[in-house]
Amino acid sequence: MQRRQLLTQTGTALAASVLGALAAPAAALAQTFPAKPVRVIVPFAPGNTLDASLRQVSEVFQRQTGQPLLIDNKPGGAGIVAAQALLQSPPDGYTLLLTNTSMLTINPHTFSKLPYDADKSFKHVTNFLGAAMVFAVNAANVPANTMQEFIAWAKPQGSKISYASFTAGNSSHFAGVILNRRTGTDLTHVPFNGTPPAVQNLVGGQVHAAVLPLMAVKPHMDSGKVKVLAVTSPQRSTHMPSVPSFTEIGLPEMEIFIWSSLSAPAGTPDAVVARLNEEFVKALRTEEIRDKWRQVDFTPLPTTPEETNRFIRAESARWAEAVKISGFKASE
Repeated sequence: MQRRQLLTQTGTALAASVLGALAAPAAALAQTFPAKPVRVIVPFAPGNTLDASLRQVSEVFQRQTGQPLLIDNKPGGAGIVAAQALLQSPPDGYTLLLTNTSMLTINPHTFSKLPYDADKSFKHVTNFLGAAMVFAVNAANVPANTMQEFIAWAKPQGSKISYASFTAGNSSHFAGVILNRRTGTDLTHVPFNGTPPAVQNLVGGQVHAAVLPLMAVKPHMDSGKVKVLAVTSPQRSTHMPSVPSFTEIGLPEMEIFIWSSLSAPAGTPDAVVARLNEEFVKALRTEEIRDKWRQVDFTPLPTTPEETNRFIRAESARWAEAVKISGFKASE
């Protein structure tokens, strides 16, 4: 009995010693982190609004830490190209990924196989930003001036009425699926390769309606070529104060933010993730970032890693239902 107790005590002490030895380098690394530039992989081409917002945060990050963020644009494959690049990088905190709605909460439900596991391949540092979308209609082709009028006009016409999205298999697409389900309409989805061609076809009347980022549509609302019937943010937007939110008109299911977050490879030490979180949260809370982003209808979303995990899990469950209803599967 004494021998067994001694062995147990010795084993416990040895385990504690090993764990302590392993934790020490990570803690030491976190204290000096970052000692060099941090690379952030972006799943969009240069010039995208998310790319521009990250560059603005980079300026604040560098003032805080002395190190810049190196933006590495890797567009393509619904974010899969960028995700693969992250997972091929050392899990030391010096390579991050600007993840988004599609990569983490929609792709897992539309692709039968992915080169990453949305639940296990990443350690999330913080949410980054959110932006509202709008439901807009062509002013010449659609007589409705409110969402209620549009539903009453579209419902008897069934699939003859179309709506555009900025791509198939993303929140812009599935927002229309949710709207059909909730209101009994049967709008036909017409996907485009990006926001600019979707806007162009909405303005040109090739589609009746669209679910698109607010700021992409606003100039055409101001010119009278499109009418914006509702915004997907919880409250009215200061950029369109006359337009009600979907929640306000009794469609809270349409409260949808397009969002992005910052993520590291799964093996990144927790102490380093905590250090990254500290610096990014500090940057996202500055007046400088809030003021710049307010102009383009972006909302900073600083969160803890735990809050980010909970948010992503909830979003994934929500989009799983919309994907199931639509029957959509990504071509691989």
